[in-house]
Amino acid sequence: MSPRLKTWWYVGGAVIVVYALFPIAWIVSLSFKPNADLTNGRFLPSSPTLDNYSLILTGNANELFLPALRNSFGICLIATAISCLLAMFAAYAIARLDFRGKRIVLSTALAVAIFPVISIVTPLFNVWRLVGLYDTWPGLILPYLSLTLPISIWTMSAFFREIPWEMEQAAQVDGATSWQAFRRVIVPLAAPGVFTTAIIAFFIAWNDFIYGIVLTSTSRARPVPAALGLFSGASQFEEPTGPIAAAAVIVTIPVVVLVLLFQRRIVAGLTNGAVKG
Repeated sequence: MSPRLKTWWYVGGAVIVVYALFPIAWIVSLSFKPNADLTNGRFLPSSPTLDNYSLILTGNANELFLPALRNSFGICLIATAISCLLAMFAAYAIARLDFRGKRIVLSTALAVAIFPVISIVTPLFNVWRLVGLYDTWPGLILPYLSLTLPISIWTMSAFFREIPWEMEQAAQVDGATSWQAFRRVIVPLAAPGVFTTAIIAFFIAWNDFIYGIVLTSTSRARPVPAALGLFSGASQFEEPTGPIAAAAVIVTIPVVVLVLLFQRRIVAGLTNGAVKG
């Protein structure tokens, strides 16, 4: 690569990084601004303050934000675990077994993944009210599975196809049952793909807003995205821009921590099967 072309690559990469990180930096800046600085047009706060964080953590808004944060963690973790467990078995069957309708299963999963949520949330609201799942954790976990399970099946099936099935056969020759070969041989080999799928599924559930705002009405099950939409200012003429920005920063921290902790497994999972030796 010539020096000139390399320079253009560096310039293009820098532009993309700035374009991607500028909105995040702006939200972080807003979270430290007092109300008087919100409309001055400056990027950096003139007098940084932690009042917005105090308001949502220990102030008047903590009764709305902290229960929602707890609900989001619990609901998203449970939905992710169930989704990955079911997707693991489904992906193994799709990649390993030869049966009729395999392509239909994958096509149906893809169709469910791209189906607009807004078109099913209204009838789901009526059904949940009748069966008693409205404003409950199971009432959100089940719809979240419709978001996370299809993409999990598609992602894991690609990883399972790259696993050499001779290793499973060798384990069975050594006396292992089909379940033991799957649990002790196949699952460890598919660990990078499972981690990648779990993180993607967690992000999808964590960022959902429509199900959270429609299928909940109290802090008993309301997740963070829905709670942010219900923030209000001291009066009807005041917008709580600072507290919302502070809450958005706090909500983003778990996502950043997950990526930093599991970045090696994520990269290994995304590149699994990309190069064959």
